Amino acid sequence: MKKIKQIENVKHRYNPMERELTEEETQKLIVHFDRESNVRRFTGIPGIIMKSFLVLFAAYVVWTTLFITLPEQVRRSAFVGLLVFIGFLYYPFRRSMTRRENFIPWYDIALAILGSSAFFYYVFNFDALIGRAAMINSVDIYIGLMGMILLAELCRRVAGIPIVIVAGAFVTYAVLDGYSLRRIVHQLFYTTEGIIGIPIGVASTFIVLFVFLAAFLEKSGIAKFFIDLANSIAGASSGGPAKVAVIASALLGMITGSSVANTVASGSVTIPAMKKTGYKPEFAAAVEASSSTGGQVMPPILGAAAFIMAEITGIPYITIAIAAIIPALLYFAGVFMMVHLEAKKTGLKGLPKDTLPNFGRLLFSSGYLFLPIVVLIFLLARGFTPAYAACGAIVTVFVITLFKKETRFTPTSFVDAVATGSKNTLGVAIACAVAGTVVGIVTLTGIGQVLIRLLILVVNNPFLISINASLFVALLITAFACLILGLGVPTTAKYVIMATITAPMILRAGDEIGIVVPLLAAHMFVFHYGTDADITPPVGLAAYAGAAIAKSNPILTCVVSAKLAIAGYILPFFFVFNPEMLFIGATPLLIIKIIISCLIGMFNIAVGIQGYLLQKVYWPLRLAAVAAGFLLIDPAIKTTLIGFSISAMVIFIHYLQHKKDQRLKSAAVSE
Repeated sequence: MKKIKQIENVKHRYNPMERELTEEETQKLIVHFDRESNVRRFTGIPGIIMKSFLVLFAAYVVWTTLFITLPEQVRRSAFVGLLVFIGFLYYPFRRSMTRRENFIPWYDIALAILGSSAFFYYVFNFDALIGRAAMINSVDIYIGLMGMILLAELCRRVAGIPIVIVAGAFVTYAVLDGYSLRRIVHQLFYTTEGIIGIPIGVASTFIVLFVFLAAFLEKSGIAKFFIDLANSIAGASSGGPAKVAVIASALLGMITGSSVANTVASGSVTIPAMKKTGYKPEFAAAVEASSSTGGQVMPPILGAAAFIMAEITGIPYITIAIAAIIPALLYFAGVFMMVHLEAKKTGLKGLPKDTLPNFGRLLFSSGYLFLPIVVLIFLLARGFTPAYAACGAIVTVFVITLFKKETRFTPTSFVDAVATGSKNTLGVAIACAVAGTVVGIVTLTGIGQVLIRLLILVVNNPFLISINASLFVALLITAFACLILGLGVPTTAKYVIMATITAPMILRAGDEIGIVVPLLAAHMFVFHYGTDADITPPVGLAAYAGAAIAKSNPILTCVVSAKLAIAGYILPFFFVFNPEMLFIGATPLLIIKIIISCLIGMFNIAVGIQGYLLQKVYWPLRLAAVAAGFLLIDPAIKTTLIGFSISAMVIFIHYLQHKKDQRLKSAAVSE
């Protein structure tokens, strides 16, 4: 009877009228939740003029990155000046002001000219400003201050208020700490330790080219190919549409740099499909949100943060990309297992096979779309810079699109792709510029050392009886700080903030208690937790975007998203204590052992959280399964063996219970 009731509930939830979102509806959602997409619309002659600005901006980036050498201060300041000029023309003061086509209010034109002039003042007076050093005059101060304020306003329009609040809080701290306006403006505007620091340096070279690569890949039809590929792999299995969402979002995560944009772009297709097959709205939205957020930690690009990580840490980019493999694999494996058990628990079926693409035929007809990514990885592995690797991948996109008439680039589609890449660059780069102010204030005031000293007081607490307990508490505090600081901040900018404030806290805490925490492990820890902020209650923007599509409760969607993405909250702790999970000091045999035991561990955790295997799993066994999962994720041999033993016991007892219940049901039916 219980099984029949479950099936009836599924039928009740099934809605044959559920449909995919139209392109217009999808765009409205992207604009609502993803500030970077909230741009003015231009058509006709104004559209041609604005598109020309974007193409010229792209030409400047390629020219200064590949063909000419300028002083870094000049190159970066000119880059930000162009960003500010184009940004004020595209991004309105309020969202509602995008409804009117071909309209830019006079004050935004004035702000575009004033804001860009401040940065070009630095460009054209570079030698004189270098000569004055910290003794900048009153004109320099007022121009620098104007540039900083207008950049902050543009960032509010592009990336939202949270990052502006964070940056403003740090500047306020510097003022309260007694630093003069001259000193603050010089640090933030005229040195490479502020706005034109490492983040904007990386954004103006590597990140921009990868954003262009993503735009060209999108024009090639790779997004549709990824969704079709995911359908051919998992569409027909239990709860197929949800598994499709996991796989497609993992693949799309390689070429996108926004959890929210990824959620809306793929969720407009996958969420209605999940609801149509019987998934609850909150679960459907959470699957897409957690998977899209996981795309930000997916190698080889990691939401573009990998390039900044390489620049800040000095660790080769390819090493960072390789280190991200196991955490990303386990993250998506965890979500996939949760989805599978949910489908089994609620009796959901897959999609009819005759409606799905054939895997072999799909690879034969469209598998060549993978080539740009293969070329990218090959060039990076051969030691080429990310900039040249990205250019090589872009050239490959042009070559592969020649195979089919519908994907072949025309002059119009080429210009559209370049313009799209330039437009997508605005949000990432402007956020990086404002994040640079946080770096500058930390360097100027030493506030990072204050936070580190406070953390050390905590880890030296006599109630913490072991050094591992002390490090765990330090990591817990740091994780909480990352989740708070990462709220509403774009991926790349949030990593810059984490790398500046929280990563040094982990390293110093480890030194204080006598544990050497690898630099890469500390930075990967804060990067993962900063990314998790996109789905963490109460305000996970990616979960909210998914909830809008699914018409579900946003807070509940956040909670379910966090549950599905439990691996994202667990794994960072393990790879700090056991950096072998990041390929640091690990042998091939140990890597194989780690992958196998961690996958089994994630399966145990999924069983414990979902409470289902062959049938309902009762609470004592659920708790034991979760404990076994944690022990199996730890690479130590002793904990792995204990974990395997507990896992085997849980499965054996559950199997006996299942057989017993089956016999009782059979007996009840026969009577």
